[in-house]
Amino acid sequence: MQALRAWHQPRYLPWWLAALGLLALYAPTLHGLFTTIWATEEQGHGPIVLALSLWLIWRAWPQVNDTGVDTPKPLAGWLLLALALLIYVFGRSQRILSAQALSAVLLLPALLLLLRGRKQLAAVWFPLFFMLFLVPLPSTLVDVVTQPLKLAVSSVAADLLYSAGYPIARTGVVLQIGPYQLLVADACAGLHTLFSLEAMGLLYLNVVRHSSLLRNVVLAILIVPISFVANVVRVIALSLITYHWGDAAGQGFLHGFAGIVLFLTALLFIMATDSGLRWLVARTTGPGRHA
Repeated sequence: MQALRAWHQPRYLPWWLAALGLLALYAPTLHGLFTTIWATEEQGHGPIVLALSLWLIWRAWPQVNDTGVDTPKPLAGWLLLALALLIYVFGRSQRILSAQALSAVLLLPALLLLLRGRKQLAAVWFPLFFMLFLVPLPSTLVDVVTQPLKLAVSSVAADLLYSAGYPIARTGVVLQIGPYQLLVADACAGLHTLFSLEAMGLLYLNVVRHSSLLRNVVLAILIVPISFVANVVRVIALSLITYHWGDAAGQGFLHGFAGIVLFLTALLFIMATDSGLRWLVARTTGPGRHA
């Protein structure tokens, strides 16, 4: 209760005005995202990323609210604010939700520079960077990158299942296993999935907070092949579900369950890779030092 009463103090008035401004600007944007893009399977990670970003900012709020650390930077703040508003006006006038979401990611650091300073902004650099995963990817980029990804994932999955003795053939991104045909869709092996898995991996890095820069950089890079392997596991799981229990099972509840398998597999691979890197760094740095 004491913390809530503190928000009624006059020094918090700029924060309340900023919050009301953000609500007025981005309530329609959030409504559009929730009812269109975030309602799809490919972009279903959006609300989760938003909730995690807000939680990370709230966790670092004491550092952000420390007025004795730094002073506001009006010039940098106003320039970034002007850029964010220009992007917002463009996105709103052209009904481009990705531009509107990007403007929000730029507007938040602009407000922090105006109300606090660079050191307070540095305290929440990761949550603000993490919010970039909220921005829907351009469809042209998705189409260019997703097709080779789907071809590679479907090829590896088909080869592994064939090696295991299953009657499977592949034509492009279409798998024929027994009497069933499966299309490796964007949601199963596309850029959106890779994007969301990369977000999960970076969140893992932020939570564990390794002191070794090399370990952090290598693990961040390895998240990409880990995501690819997790996609292969998901396609194999869906193929086996369809082959043993029929097309209805593969496209119904168990299809969503395969999505959970995808993220659990990726998380396990990330943790296993992290443990391997820890052992390697420990061997390199010698006893008595921790990564």
